[in-house]
Amino acid sequence: MHKTSATRYITTSLVLLFTFILMFAARCNSKFRKMESDRENEKAIKAAAANRTKNLLKTIQGIPFTEVKRRFDNGLSFSPVGFQLVPEWRITFPSVDSVTIFSPKKNRFLNAPVMFDHDSIFNVAWAWLKLTYIKKDSIQFMVLHVHDNIIDDEKVHVFMTFYTNDYIKNVLHSDTLKLWRPSRKDTLYIKDKTMLAGKIPDSAFACTQPAVLVSKSKYVTVKKEAVPDEVDGGKSYDTYLSPTYDIVIHHAYDDFSYEYTAFVDEKGIIAFRKSITFMMPEFVKPMTEAMKGITDGYLKLYLNVTPGKTLGIPHRSIIFLKVIGYKK
Repeated sequence: MHKTSATRYITTSLVLLFTFILMFAARCNSKFRKMESDRENEKAIKAAAANRTKNLLKTIQGIPFTEVKRRFDNGLSFSPVGFQLVPEWRITFPSVDSVTIFSPKKNRFLNAPVMFDHDSIFNVAWAWLKLTYIKKDSIQFMVLHVHDNIIDDEKVHVFMTFYTNDYIKNVLHSDTLKLWRPSRKDTLYIKDKTMLAGKIPDSAFACTQPAVLVSKSKYVTVKKEAVPDEVDGGKSYDTYLSPTYDIVIHHAYDDFSYEYTAFVDEKGIIAFRKSITFMMPEFVKPMTEAMKGITDGYLKLYLNVTPGKTLGIPHRSIIFLKVIGYKK
């Protein structure tokens, strides 16, 4: 009797377990089919979007375009730190899946593939762009920030606007140099920032034309560091965002080597800002005083300093200094 009850219990348990397994397998299979269906639908949506974008590009196929302005989403071409967006692309779509783009560095046109994604998004000339509009004589792209195939919408957006060469020449009767001129909004923005930087030193911002330092003593040499080529990780805007000067002083009061930042105001007056090298707490005060003394005692005395400018307006900016002193 006891064995019969045990047998029934085991049999019932096995039936329930088998039923659960079948239900679980059916549910998993249903989920898998839904996932497969969702994937297929997503592929179909992406393919349809890519086809729509391709059809739009067909309408401008073979027509040369020149970028006439590049702006942040606030309508400005300048960022708060002084970085300036500069229009420079000249493009033609010889086919819907290739683009010819002019390289200023190589002074010739290069061909690059065009890869399509969803929602009018595609990769052109190794940049991710979204087509915001396309008209008879103009097109506009929004530059996307993509990392690991994920769009980062929290980044500041940049818009690139192009006109056809024919429209620029025969309708606007203009040229790129005129169209590339900064807007009134940019000029007012720089003037406001200049006034603020004049009152608050830490509001200083980068000059598109950096400060110029020239030695007026045979015992002092100044050299502005060159920016590495883009192949080596350099960027053209580094020349003004972080202008760095190597200064060597002979017949100094002692041997020394310091790296620090300094302000150059709108009148060309240089002033110590802060060290950019690590210092032990006990050395902060004496080393800071030494850098201030070098700036006030040597640099102000032996350098002619021309202030940096943006849009022709001189303003306070920050420069990077590597100062080495030799007793001899």
